[in-house]
Amino acid sequence: MGAEFLKKQAELTDKQFLKIADFIQNNVGIKMPEQKKLMVQSRLQSRLKALGMESFDDYIAYAFSTGSHSDEEIALMIDVITTNLTSFFREKQHFDSMMTTILPEFAKNGFSKIDIWSAACSSGQEPYTLSIVMSEYFRTHPDAFSDFSILATDISSRMLEKAENAVYTMDDVEDLPFDMKKRYFLKSKDEAAQQVRVKPEIRKKVRFERLNFMDSSYPIETDKHIIFCRNALIYFDKPTQEAVIRKLIEHLIPGGYLFLGHSETIFGMNLPLRNVGPTMFRKEIER
Repeated sequence: MGAEFLKKQAELTDKQFLKIADFIQNNVGIKMPEQKKLMVQSRLQSRLKALGMESFDDYIAYAFSTGSHSDEEIALMIDVITTNLTSFFREKQHFDSMMTTILPEFAKNGFSKIDIWSAACSSGQEPYTLSIVMSEYFRTHPDAFSDFSILATDISSRMLEKAENAVYTMDDVEDLPFDMKKRYFLKSKDEAAQQVRVKPEIRKKVRFERLNFMDSSYPIETDKHIIFCRNALIYFDKPTQEAVIRKLIEHLIPGGYLFLGHSETIFGMNLPLRNVGPTMFRKEIER
């Protein structure tokens, strides 16, 4: 019966994959090379099942037709295809630099409120880490700043919903120091669930919004002191990477800091940024 079931699974043809891949690259900026075909096929099976469809021809006709259902399905398709990998205090040296260098510098220069943007925030671990870092700095330097805020954006509505819920597994926080877990997380009363939730005082400092890097401009109201955009640009080609970074730093104050992922670089790009550490850049101050 297992083999019979497998035969019923729709297969994605090369032509169908190219149509989807072209759409994803043109509208989301993520490259989908041929070797991703089986991954896309596997992930979209859930959408075919949910819609009661037996072929990718039917699905593509439905998703790319006109009408309100199409916009909703396109958003769901992007959610399913987009890969989201993250963790608390990922690439810890970035947060160490904030604590030891950047925040003391901003305090010395008389900044009162620190505004941070976690772009491509995925399921929320990064913006909540930033909120914890800021709370730790406030705890140990109570007179440094008056307040802070964190904007967290992502293209995936599904990930944003998970991030706002702020519930994670015990494994997600396993490597955090015990006192930090006790200070900033609530353990589920249901022992079998093995879950924790970020405490309200950390959650309330983070505001979540949906944002597509491929939009012509970003509706960001307040310029930021620090922007994190890590491990998202690797899916883009070089010109798209540069265009995205340029739009990001339009909302970064002169002298503000941009953090990229460990495998990302601005080498060869014409941007007003200076490398000041491992994938850590400072926006040049106009003279």
